[in-house]
Amino acid sequence: MEHRNPEYSNVLLVRFSALGDVAMTVPVVYSVCHAFPETRFVMLTQKFTTSLFVNAPANLTVVGVDLKAPECHGVAGLWHLAAKMVADYAIDAYADLHDVLRSRLIGLYCSLHRIPVFRIDKGRGEKRRLIHHGDKPLSHLRTTHERYAEVLRRMGFEFDCRFTSVYTDGTDASVYADITTPKKAGEQWIGIAPFAKHKGKIYPFERMREVVALLLQKGNRRIFLFGGGAEEQQLLRSLADTAPDSIVSLAEKRHGFAKEMALMSDMDVMVSMDSANMHIASLVGLPVVSVWGQTHPFCGFTGWQQAENNEVQLDLPCRPCSVFGNKECHLATPYACMTGIRPEMVAERVEKVLDNKK
Repeated sequence: MEHRNPEYSNVLLVRFSALGDVAMTVPVVYSVCHAFPETRFVMLTQKFTTSLFVNAPANLTVVGVDLKAPECHGVAGLWHLAAKMVADYAIDAYADLHDVLRSRLIGLYCSLHRIPVFRIDKGRGEKRRLIHHGDKPLSHLRTTHERYAEVLRRMGFEFDCRFTSVYTDGTDASVYADITTPKKAGEQWIGIAPFAKHKGKIYPFERMREVVALLLQKGNRRIFLFGGGAEEQQLLRSLADTAPDSIVSLAEKRHGFAKEMALMSDMDVMVSMDSANMHIASLVGLPVVSVWGQTHPFCGFTGWQQAENNEVQLDLPCRPCSVFGNKECHLATPYACMTGIRPEMVAERVEKVLDNKK
């Protein structure tokens, strides 16, 4: 595609949270950066998400802030942050990829200083209708990636999203040498991220144990477990202890996104909930078998370039009942959308992905 140069030279992009939503900006932001190398893009996000932007394009500057710090508190703090960003980077256009109070206050500062503001359409009304109880037509809503790209196109940046991976030249196994030994010839590496922020998006852990057992029935496989908090660490350690030569838990140490992403790039498949790990795995081109409960892929939160036939879910009349998986279930069989998924369904889909990679 032949690109015309928009009138903007220094574009401020803002997306503060959540982790998965920030990860979803990467394919779009990298694509527009490569399409318009003469334009500087400045990504403002939280400090802990800055390391997601691995191998960033030369014209992308990533700025991390601590929103809990006193200098960022309240209207005055955000006003000061906006002023600093505009002054430090000569910002002449603002792309609000978040549309929350914080990002709107930054937008207000920009508007008052005659800096054009472009804001994401999150489709809140569409999503509410999709989860409405009772008869509802299921239809694909625009993905979050598409909504991000639409903001930039309204600014005049016409581009195609051609992103495939943050690792365009491969990775070095030494990056994750403290996690595991290098991959052996013919060995298959499987990642499993069994947790999510909300209960409505979590596959029962005992069922996931069965999935792991099924996957280990074939030899020459190594399974990597992803998690975080103390309870998750304990559960994953108990699972890893069942086959210490074949299962590695990454939950007991903070390795950092860059290291874990490098490891993911050498994996063959990831099993994930509708969670951040699905999106992080997508940034390295790793196929993801995703498990869906209260939420639904139609809401637009699928991983970048992930195949629909790798989405494991049940066709229940109550689904989807939540955009974020944070609603209490009132069914006689609570969370039947998850408990009804047999471990064999997940394992069989993983096996098909592995077979296709041979």
